[in-house]
Amino acid sequence: MADNETVDSTTDDGRRYLTYEEFGRRFFEVAVTQERVGAAFAAVAGEQFQVGPLVVGPAGVAKVRADVEIAEPEILRQVGDSITFTVRLPLRIALLVDLKVDRIRYDVDGVVTLPLTVRCAEPLQLRIEVRPPQPRDVVVNVASYNMRGSIIRYLAQVDDEIRRVIARFVADEIDKPETLRARLIDVDVELGKAF
Repeated sequence: MADNETVDSTTDDGRRYLTYEEFGRRFFEVAVTQERVGAAFAAVAGEQFQVGPLVVGPAGVAKVRADVEIAEPEILRQVGDSITFTVRLPLRIALLVDLKVDRIRYDVDGVVTLPLTVRCAEPLQLRIEVRPPQPRDVVVNVASYNMRGSIIRYLAQVDDEIRRVIARFVADEIDKPETLRARLIDVDVELGKAF
């Protein structure tokens, strides 16, 4: 190129040319949307499972059984140096504590919070990485209808046990093959299909 030649910085229709780095970043932001991340967790939403009966409390004084339903995920996207998401899986739980002489029912709602990061990998992949939830990532709000129910729940450490079991269940669900496949976007394969 001669010294007096200049490279056009705009296209014929007046749009600015992007560097490869700018294009890559914009492509990444468009390719990794809340909807696509939601699709990766669609298999988990609507899942229902039963916990227990679990023997809990001092000297196994109580048996706990819970019917758990995971509702549609709520997804929040944060765009900074990296693109991250927070996925909240709302829970509805019907809890029963069996004391042999009495049964106490509780209505429980809660949420599992999953932080995600989207990263690039070779050869040309977008990977949604998620840290498996720990019991501390599970929040449960138990409605006790009387003082006795609150005391039994506390003594039997029901909340801790429910958090532990739910964290393990969600960790297993996000590592299922269909969920792992949905967390991987093979860009070169998708471009091949488009062209």
